[in-house]
Amino acid sequence: MSHSATEVVMGGGVLAAALAFGLYAVQSTGLTLNESGYDLRASFRSLEGVNVGTDVRLAGVKVGTVSGIELNTETYRADTVVAINNGIEIPDDSAIIIASEGLLGGNYVEISPGGSPFYFSAGDEILDTQGSVSLLTLLLKYVGGDGGSE
Repeated sequence: MSHSATEVVMGGGVLAAALAFGLYAVQSTGLTLNESGYDLRASFRSLEGVNVGTDVRLAGVKVGTVSGIELNTETYRADTVVAINNGIEIPDDSAIIIASEGLLGGNYVEISPGGSPFYFSAGDEILDTQGSVSLLTLLLKYVGGDGGSE
């Protein structure tokens, strides 16, 4: 069997493109091959715009990802698990907030650190939570005049 040089080059190019696509897919979904860190739990009223793999940030720096979301059928709240990177200690009086990257940006999870000298351990629950705020709801309240000062 004889293969021309162009067939070999084209095959190599297709293989390189497939590997690049696979690497991009792994990075964009937040999938990690080395599982290092610990899980914290939180319960939100609304998780609009947050999915598994969404960034968890502290002071704007990514310190983890959302690793699990499920509806609590008793409280009708979104029970969430966030995986925090090893070496990051979160004070046990911290708050966890669903924040927006901007008017057209997506949402992410922001940790607002407290001042406690004690830290969360693996599996602990962050009780101080603030769910996402719907921009559409805010606009409708403003336009409808529901929220003025009377």
